[in-house]
Amino acid sequence: MRKLTMPELQRLTVEEFKEAKKLPVVVILDNIRSQNNIGSVFRTADAFRILAVYLCGITATPPHREIHKTALGATESVDWFYCPTTLQAIKELRSSGYTILAVEQTSGSIKLPEYLPGTGEKLAIIFGNEVNGIDDEVLPFVQACIEIPQFGTKHSINISVAVGIVIWDLFGKINIFQNK
Repeated sequence: MRKLTMPELQRLTVEEFKEAKKLPVVVILDNIRSQNNIGSVFRTADAFRILAVYLCGITATPPHREIHKTALGATESVDWFYCPTTLQAIKELRSSGYTILAVEQTSGSIKLPEYLPGTGEKLAIIFGNEVNGIDDEVLPFVQACIEIPQFGTKHSINISVAVGIVIWDLFGKINIFQNK
């Protein structure tokens, strides 16, 4: 066994990525404090060909040294947009036909393994602040909340890890790259 070389991995160029078919998912970051978390989200978005990342409120935007440290160039391949508020992003995406989901522990949340997106459905998934989660004023505007089941003593997972878990799960369920 040996590690594959970069040519053997056959990764897309940034230009090829821009033209390639994308997973019908956008990620909305609701007031994320850590630029390292933001950069990690960009890496995940690149890995699974997410349509775009919306950076809202206090969430930093590229170019930023701390974002680039973990994004490793993914801010060049993944489309991103800044919105002063998460509600503005929701309004924009809803008018474009997206189903708005939040990853949050709520009284009516759906466990991630039980959530099934509809065929052809476009999803906008909100991930909240590292300390406070999704802003309370945002919750009335989402169609559903998804919760990552947890079995330890802590009540939350780091946002960059949560994005990876949710996007990986949805990637498998949507499966638009099945012939790749």
